[in-house]
Amino acid sequence: MNLDVVDGIVLALLGAASALALLRLWIGPHAPDRIVAADTLSVIATGAIVILALLFDSALYLDVALLYGVLAFVGIVALARAIEGDAS
Repeated sequence: MNLDVVDGIVLALLGAASALALLRLWIGPHAPDRIVAADTLSVIATGAIVILALLFDSALYLDVALLYGVLAFVGIVALARAIEGDAS
């Protein structure tokens, strides 16, 4: 694993995006704000797993990213429906 300047910049931007999404999750005044922040964090985590696949040159991480993305989507939709109050 050899990090270039571009890889370092990408990882720094992912870290900054994670920090901002965590801040929104922490101080979000309403539940929908927190749901959007949780969805944003799941997308950032999926992107980070894809970046790890590129850095480690392993296609296995792409399968993990795909599975994580699908499960995160289902979880966020379920959470949003529970907050909405329409559980049918």
